[in-house]
Formats: sequence, C-alpha cells, structure tokens
Amino acid sequence: MTARPFSMLGADRPSRWLITCDHATNRVPDWVGGGDLGIAPEDMGRHIAYDIGAAGLARDLALRLDAPAILSDFSRLVIDPNRGEDDPTLLMRIYDGTVIPANRHADAAERERRLDRLYRPYHQAYAELAAALPDRAICAIHSFTRQLRGRPRRPWSVGVLYSHLDTRLGPALIRECRDQGWVTGDNEPYSGHLQGDSIDRHGLAQGRPNVLIEVRNDLIADAEGQSLWADRLAGILAGFLERCGV
Repeated sequence: MTARPFSMLGADRPSRWLITCDHATNRVPDWVGGGDLGIAPEDMGRHIAYDIGAAGLARDLALRLDAPAILSDFSRLVIDPNRGEDDPTLLMRIYDGTVIPANRHADAAERERRLDRLYRPYHQAYAELAAALPDRAICAIHSFTRQLRGRPRRPWSVGVLYSHLDTRLGPALIRECRDQGWVTGDNEPYSGHLQGDSIDRHGLAQGRPNVLIEVRNDLIADAEGQSLWADRLAGILAGFLERCGV
C-alpha cells in the first residue's frame, strides 16, 4: 500500500480551528530521483526544503486547542502544496541561491505525476477536514528564515499573513500578538494573498475565517521552542474567534 503523503491528527477533535502545515517535512519520495533531488544534504536541511520547526509547532498547537491538524509529508522542493496548480513556482528550479537539479528538466508528465501522487491527495484530505464543521476556521502554520542570502536580517519574531479579501482575523491577531510584546509582521515577511495557495483555496474561496502564522524558525528549531510558542499562540487563539465575532 502506498503511504499517504500527509499526516492527519485528531480528525474528530471538537475545535472550530483546523491547524495546517503545508511545509512540514523535507521528505523526498523514493520514486522522485531515487529519493534525492540532487542537492547537498545541508541544503535539504535548510528552509528551502521545508519550514523548520513548523510541524512540531502545528502538532503542539493542535493539541492545546483540541483541534484537528493536517501536515504534508513531502518536501516543498518536490512540489509545493502552497501554490496553485498553474503557479510557475509549483516545481522550484532555483530557491535562495540553490539550483534543484531534479526539477530543472522536469517535464509536464513528471509534474502531473507529482500532482497526482502528492499534491492532490493532500488537498483532498485538507478539503475534507475543512468541511467537517460548517463554521470551520483555518490557522496555517509556517516558519521563516531569519535571513535570505544577500538580504537584510528580518526583525520579526512572528508574522501574521492575511488577504485583503478577508480581514476578519488578521489585523486583530496582529494587535493581540503585539500586545504580548512580540515583534510582529503585518503581512511580513510575505504577502498574505497569493491566488491558488492553500488559504485561497480552502479559506477564501469557501468563505471560511482564516489566518496564516509565520514564526521565525530559529525560535522553534527544537522541541522546547515549539512547545513554548504553542503555549503562546494557544493562549491567544483559544477564544479568539469569539472575540472577533466570527
């Protein structure tokens, strides 16, 4: 039996929140380049291959909120589940200075194979969990690197991302994070609106309240940091939907 390309936790937990982690692992299936994308092991350990610390944070946060969670189980460099199927960065050929040989000459058939075996099953399971409650809300967990090569250091501890098409949660969450004294980015270090991404697909298109939280990866690189930030975020997210009136 083929292993599922995702982990699903606590599908029957009662919280309205669904915790997601699109970039949970750096796993390369053995049917993709024999399990090797052709880049150095140290690159596979970098933020380019997955969101460092995000999986542990997502699991811990879901437990504290008594919420279901879904986590991908393939590297974003194999195929990025947080991109639309027609996005040119779905199969990255170069990322933060590293060329990805296994993607450089990937043709349409290889792209379709990865969509069918990894991307689409993940999103099908995601959609089912999201639809399990009529008033579901989505909290996507990601992490970001403190500094991209050749770029300035990023000052934020945490970033809150949201689309201008749905501001029910994002601005309020930023205020509450800043009230805690955390250096919090407002749609930083990335824009919160990307057509075809996971939030666009499962949140905005369905009218579900949603927010994406980015934690700086050096703060959650180990279990202690993940537990600490899970406690911090759960302290805000518990009761947050009610406070926002959604």
